[in-house]
Amino acid sequence: MNLNEQQLLDQLRNGDRTAQKTLYTKYVGSLAAICSRYVVDPDDVKDVLQESFIKIFTQLDSFTYRGEGSLKAWMGRIVVNMSINFIKTSGRLNLVYDDDVSANIAETEEPDADGVPPGVLQEMIKKLPDGYRTVLNLYVFEDKSHKEIATLLNIKATSSASQLFHAKAMMAKMIKEYKRTQ
Repeated sequence: MNLNEQQLLDQLRNGDRTAQKTLYTKYVGSLAAICSRYVVDPDDVKDVLQESFIKIFTQLDSFTYRGEGSLKAWMGRIVVNMSINFIKTSGRLNLVYDDDVSANIAETEEPDADGVPPGVLQEMIKKLPDGYRTVLNLYVFEDKSHKEIATLLNIKATSSASQLFHAKAMMAKMIKEYKRTQ
């Protein structure tokens, strides 16, 4: 089935089971990649994805199509939210609270990832503590502000900034080590 998003959405809303399979097959890879940025354990990724697809299929009527790419973006937001909920409810969101660090953030050097393959960077991100990884992903990939992250995670904006600071420092250290050994 080679359908654009609008055609696929129309068939899904008409209860077409083949369209459900098509949607799953077409997007499971990219949605699994999004989920894997937040959730490290492969079995947990599968669980979060299953719950995400249930939510996607049950809430399609609430989705407003805004052009090609909007369905994929909407599903991505669901996966991010389900991943964050999983991390929070499983008690894995361990944050380091260091409000003094936020004053030094402007002085922080960005990790120089030039020459580091994307797969290696993904593995480095997976090695970050859950709090660091979650804030880094929300800030970098979801383009959330510290205020928005704080609201999502029920923390202070300064705590979000602190988590990002520590995440960048850890990433810079891993990148330097990787480059030293290559």
